[in-house]
Amino acid sequence: MLQGNICELSENDSLNHYRFPSIIPGWLDELVFMRILVLGADGYLGWPTSIYLSAKGHQVGVNDNFARRTYDHELGQESLVPISTLKRRVDTWRKVSGEDLETYIGDLTDADFTHSMIAKFNPDAIVHFAEQRAAPYSMIDRAHCVYTQVNNVVGTLNILYAIAEINPDIHLVKLGTMGEYGTPNIDIEEGFIEIEHKGRKDVLPFPKQPGSFYHLSKVHDSHNIAFATKIWGLRSTDLNQGVVYGHTTEQTDMHPELATRFDYDAVFGTVLNRFIVQAVIGHPLTVYGKGGQTRGMLDIRDTLACIGLALDNPADKGEYRVFNQFTEQFTVKEIAELIARTFPSDVKIDHLDDPRVELEEHYYNAAHTKLLDLGLQPHLLSDTLIESLFGVVQKYQHLVDLDAINPSVSWRATQSPVRNDQKGMVVS
Repeated sequence: MLQGNICELSENDSLNHYRFPSIIPGWLDELVFMRILVLGADGYLGWPTSIYLSAKGHQVGVNDNFARRTYDHELGQESLVPISTLKRRVDTWRKVSGEDLETYIGDLTDADFTHSMIAKFNPDAIVHFAEQRAAPYSMIDRAHCVYTQVNNVVGTLNILYAIAEINPDIHLVKLGTMGEYGTPNIDIEEGFIEIEHKGRKDVLPFPKQPGSFYHLSKVHDSHNIAFATKIWGLRSTDLNQGVVYGHTTEQTDMHPELATRFDYDAVFGTVLNRFIVQAVIGHPLTVYGKGGQTRGMLDIRDTLACIGLALDNPADKGEYRVFNQFTEQFTVKEIAELIARTFPSDVKIDHLDDPRVELEEHYYNAAHTKLLDLGLQPHLLSDTLIESLFGVVQKYQHLVDLDAINPSVSWRATQSPVRNDQKGMVVS
């Protein structure tokens, strides 16, 4: 880690050549430059995070095994916005920014690879996105369930062991999910809750009620990270993130080759993306069940800001902390009505049988103050942002695969096809 007066400019140097992290703008003595390793750096959030941190002046290493691209081939679909290879992305970032991203290609379930990568890069912090992230994918069948849990849990365990053995001061920032909590009929706290029982009090982890085998893998991660932090004196931040929307950031807008994914399918696509695509192509918005399912949400730019704030304000030695990472909450029906109201043409809303096993109407009130206390300034969902996403989809609407939007994975079945294709393609 580099800190304090780390740059001396000669008379021939340009200040614009240096990009300083904005912890306390204008005070070089307070600036902290870190070596940060981003795992899952080829993904929807991993890629914009990597170049965001690089633009702040940090030395960034990137890792991926391209599993997410493999899922596209398996499911017969792809990002609506075409994305470049990781190599081309890294090369383009070097050209537009002058900064390099040290690249490591390999699988985190390979303990030797994981240990070697972390030892070689020698990071001050690790940002961990590298997991299978879709609930429907984990519910396709036994094989997809087992793959999700092994990939996610074993990969995280390998990271924890490597940190403990190489440098316990490495700060692990792990992307969790608000889905770990489920939808309890009480307020959701940030990670922990004070309980009084039979005259005694204690602060305990908030009860978890995950809604899929994917969400269960995240719960296992949280427990493993908390335990490893306690026994080995690690530094860990668990970011329980809501549903992310949006597509562009300041850095991805610098060149078309830097674009990140835009997923809209029934397996990996988020609800807002799906509704926007359906509105643009003139298809009814498909709400699952009654539409009263409530979710915390945030703009992709706020995801980057939250990660930056967690890194700039690291956990103490031996501390496992949890931040609920979202800025607003909406029901699915409210999102559909907002999209329909914002789109310039008439939009119909249809209600489908819910393929998930979940409450279709429920109480939901989750705390999310810790990141605000650190200085997060949210980008709230606005008509302007939605209209910009309409523009993204309109540009690429000729690439929309309508069959990919149809839900095919049922929570109630032990085996489901990965898609129901009207052209006759049924893949299991």
